[in-house]
Amino acid sequence: MSLHPEILAVMTGQVAPFRNEDEPSAIAKQPVQGPVRVGFLGLEGDEQADRKHHGGPDKALHHYAFDHYAGWAEHLGDHPLLAAPGGFGENISTLGLTEDQVLLGDRFRLGTALIEVSHGRQPCWKLGHRFGYAPLAAKIVQNLRSGWYYRVLEEGVVQAGDRLELVERGLEAWPVSRLFHVIIGGGHKADRSVLPELAAQPLLAETWRVRAAELQR
Repeated sequence: MSLHPEILAVMTGQVAPFRNEDEPSAIAKQPVQGPVRVGFLGLEGDEQADRKHHGGPDKALHHYAFDHYAGWAEHLGDHPLLAAPGGFGENISTLGLTEDQVLLGDRFRLGTALIEVSHGRQPCWKLGHRFGYAPLAAKIVQNLRSGWYYRVLEEGVVQAGDRLELVERGLEAWPVSRLFHVIIGGGHKADRSVLPELAAQPLLAETWRVRAAELQR
């Protein structure tokens, strides 16, 4: 585990036709060379096709652990999208930091920007279509390799090769893996007592606070 990993790649994507002409996506992120501005809504030059489900302050940046790529070969084989970061539509790629170590509310210095973990990434059909493997979203729910999102607290600049520096620990009880399991993976069924806590947790993204409240019903 490394709470100060090197940033392997900083990636942005532009909206383009995806499954059909009327179903565009910007999931095909490409590495950016040199410094990139980090704004409150994400990286300069990064786009989102579906603003209802992607983007916004609580989803400004998506981080996916390159650590998981080798393990995905079990399901995806020698897939070209596993050869380098960017296959899962992430903006930030590192080695040595996964959902088990990252906590809700962790604050990191990303280059000169200050960012905070807001929630895990709920997988959708686009990942399965991108990899040509329809069960991919379900597999992510099972193995908890979700990736996670950041909100931006202070704007700045970042580039590949910088360190992602932990500056303040979040909630020890809520690593992203547990959070994802409870909110998305059905883990709340074993212990519903945690749902009111999450529904009222200001560090948690609003969409997942609403989801926690709904799961109480």
